[in-house]
Amino acid sequence: MKMKWFRVCEILLGIIFLGAGINGYLVLFGFEPVMPTSPQAMEFLGTGYLLSLEKTTEIICGLLLLIRRFIPLTLLVLGGLIVNILAFHIFVDHTLLPLAILLVLLEILLLWGYRNNFKTLFQSKNDLSL
Repeated sequence: MKMKWFRVCEILLGIIFLGAGINGYLVLFGFEPVMPTSPQAMEFLGTGYLLSLEKTTEIICGLLLLIRRFIPLTLLVLGGLIVNILAFHIFVDHTLLPLAILLVLLEILLLWGYRNNFKTLFQSKNDLSL
């Protein structure tokens, strides 16, 4: 039963990031966004490399979550994005704050579910055997 909840979290997070990435590319190519976007975020990211880098990362991570490949690595990559998304919506634009909080909750649940994969990251002594 627990595994089903983690899979639901993976699918939700994957769909959110895949949709946000595609939506960002629509804005980048000059089309109207399909989903609501933060005008301040689009102003901050501009239409240059930063927007395309973030949205490409979101698309790749969303796809990896949906196909269940490299999930621990994907969670680490998304962790930095999610912290920035939350901070942006706390301090700059409050309109999409509930979505940012949902992202944080989903990320925390998945990190907890995959916690065994991260145990070696927190070891103080590393064993280097070549």
